Amino acid sequence: MMDKNSIEKSGISQDCIESAYCFIHQKLRVYEFSNNPTQRDDIEYAISQYVEGMNPVLYQLLADGRKDFLLDHTRFEEDMRMAQDSLEKCL
Repeated sequence: MMDKNSIEKSGISQDCIESAYCFIHQKLRVYEFSNNPTQRDDIEYAISQYVEGMNPVLYQLLADGRKDFLLDHTRFEEDMRMAQDSLEKCL
């Protein structure tokens, strides 16, 4: 579970958290109001690319043991909301 205490122990910078929050928040806002399947697929692809390059410790904390966190089409929107909420609590 990700919280301020786990972030402090991990040594993840505040900039890293803010950057991840901003990216996920922006993509979620577009995703949740989009009726365009292509646009939604593009957002899923953008998030998967972001996950590949993000701080691995931050991803592990967000994923809380799930290897497919933010990468599973069937849970994508739910995962985005969870990530956004977790990151927001650490701002």
